[in-house]
Amino acid sequence: MRLLRQLEFAFETTAALTSILSVRERRTTKSPGEGHLIGSSHDVDLESKAREILYELDANKLAFGIRVEWNSRLKTSAGRADYRHKLISLNPLLFAHPAEIDRTLRHELAHILAQFRAGRRRILPHGAEWRKACRDLGIADEKRCHNLPFPAKRYVARFMYRCPNCRQEFPRVHRARRAVACLACCRADNGGEFDARFRLVLVSCSGGL
Repeated sequence: MRLLRQLEFAFETTAALTSILSVRERRTTKSPGEGHLIGSSHDVDLESKAREILYELDANKLAFGIRVEWNSRLKTSAGRADYRHKLISLNPLLFAHPAEIDRTLRHELAHILAQFRAGRRRILPHGAEWRKACRDLGIADEKRCHNLPFPAKRYVARFMYRCPNCRQEFPRVHRARRAVACLACCRADNGGEFDARFRLVLVSCSGGL
C-alpha cells in the first residue's frame, strides 16, 4: 500500500544531486544552528519571498519567524512543512523542474499558515483550513499529491488501527508510540481536542497481534 505523501519522488544518483545542489551554491548559506543536518542549506531568496507573501496576508508574526531551506535528506518528498520550527524544507531535485519550485513553496507555506491561523486547535493536514490557505496563496487548485514524473517510494502499511466510535480504519507503516485518537470524532464531539473515548485501537498487524 502506498503511503500518501506530498510530492513524492526519489533521487536517482548521488552525482545528480551534487550537481543540482551546486546550482544555488552562491545564493544559499547554512542555517544558523543547523550544521548537524547534512546537505541542508538556507535559501535567502525564497525565504524573503515567503516573508513578502505572509506580510501581504497580514501574518506578520509568522513572517518574522519563517525559514526556507534546501534539504537533501528529503528522499521521497519534494517539500515538507514544520510548523513548530516555522521551517519549510525543499528537495533539491526540484531544480530539474523550476516551474514547480514556487508552487511547492506555496503548498508547504499553506500548511504552516493554516496551522498559524488555527492556533492550538488541531486541523487536518489537507483539510478546509489548508485549502483556504492555498486559495489565499494563489494556488486554489492545489492537490495534496503531485503529478511529477518521478517514481514514488512505496511503503507497506503493517499496522491497522480502528476508531471504536465511527469504526473508520487507519493503516500505518509504524506502530503508534503514543495515544492517537480519531480526529473526525474528536472534532465532532470534543471541539477537536484529544478524547480518550476515540482512541484508535490496534486491530491487526502483519506479524499478527
